[in-house]
Amino acid sequence: MKRTTKLAFAIAALISLSGCFGRTPVDDGFRDTSVPLTVTTRGTAADLAGPWHMRAHFPGDRSLALVTFIENLNGAPAVEFLRSDCLLSGNCENSAEVWRSEPLGQNRYRLTNGSGERFELWVIWVDEGFRTAAIGTPDGSYGWVLDRKPTEGEDRIIAAREILSFNGYDTLRMIQK
Repeated sequence: MKRTTKLAFAIAALISLSGCFGRTPVDDGFRDTSVPLTVTTRGTAADLAGPWHMRAHFPGDRSLALVTFIENLNGAPAVEFLRSDCLLSGNCENSAEVWRSEPLGQNRYRLTNGSGERFELWVIWVDEGFRTAAIGTPDGSYGWVLDRKPTEGEDRIIAAREILSFNGYDTLRMIQK
């Protein structure tokens, strides 16, 4: 009888612990929102200024090629998203959209487009030289690895993906550019 009780207790303990090891992304997102999302304290908006190439993203952002942080556009900060959509014929069209940027705190921004759509952009991690960044949002609707160059720096790209994973992102679903 004692052996059966111990075995039942061990099985119950394993079942309850098994839930601790899996991640459950939100229905519409790419991260487990029960994991706290960090934000880097390294740098300022001025350090982010300029163009960043998309190096890894989740499905839905395939055409996003370049993210440019603008310190001052008509008196306010902004972010420009350059998309490159290519047809099977090989013809590609580029389109850019600028979103107004409102600081919510260090390395946290609320972006608003001309139609009033909004989303948050958080700088989760950036390397010391401001060459590579992990970007995301608390609801997990997107996550990006951005870099100043379109190639090279694979060690930093790997580090940024690891930081996203630590923050609850399902990086196995990411697409490397």
